Parts: sequence; structure tokens; C-alpha cells
Amino acid sequence: MEYVIGIILSLAVIGFAHTVGFDRERAFYPTVLVVTASYYVLFAVMGSSSRAPIIEIVVATAFLIFALAGFKKSFWLLAAGFVGHAVFDFVHRFFINNPGVPAWWPGFCLAFDVPIGVFLAERLTRRSERIST
Repeated sequence: MEYVIGIILSLAVIGFAHTVGFDRERAFYPTVLVVTASYYVLFAVMGSSSRAPIIEIVVATAFLIFALAGFKKSFWLLAAGFVGHAVFDFVHRFFINNPGVPAWWPGFCLAFDVPIGVFLAERLTRRSERIST
């Protein structure tokens, strides 16, 4: 169920942002990536872990760098950041012991990240085709 809700919410965010014009601002999707990556830090604090917040901050910083590079250099890095975060969601539990993460969160977040990454890649591909023809 978390996958269905993640996909629906992701598509709602994309649709809403496009309809009202939020996605015309270059900073919109980088901000979404930063916020999405920050939730694991929040869960680590909620789980009262002493080690997990530090690890999660390091990982979130990597996604912050992808968001910044995508914003400044190429939105392809931003699309890669979303897909990369989906992969991180999939493997998170194998590498990081974060007692605050709800059991359903990684699946939900993965399902949220993938459509946005695919949407950005598709949009960039379409734009490249228009420019080259």
C-alpha cells in the first residue's frame, strides 16, 4: 500500500506544481530533493539513536550536494539524485540501523522518488530533442 500512496502523492506533487507554476521556478525540484532526503535525519532523532543521526546527516548531505549541483549545473544531476535516493531507500535498512524509520517509509519514499526522477529525465529529454531539431 505504501508504494501506491507514494506514487499517487508523487504524481499529485508533479501535477500540482505544473498546474500552479511552481515547477517554473528552478529551485522547486532541488528543494523537494533536499526535504525528501532530510526525513531520515528526522527519523533518527525520533528514534533516540546516538549514532544514526550522524550517519543520516552525512547521507543527506550527499543528496543536498546533488540538489545543489542539479540547481547550478544540470537538472540531469537532479534527476539522478531522485533515482539515487530511491535506490538508497531500497538498501537503507541493510546499511543503516535507524530505529526511528517507520517500516513503511522506505517503500513509500522509493515510490515517491522514482516518478519525480523519471518525470525530470523525460522532460529533459523532450527539451533536448526540441533544441536539436
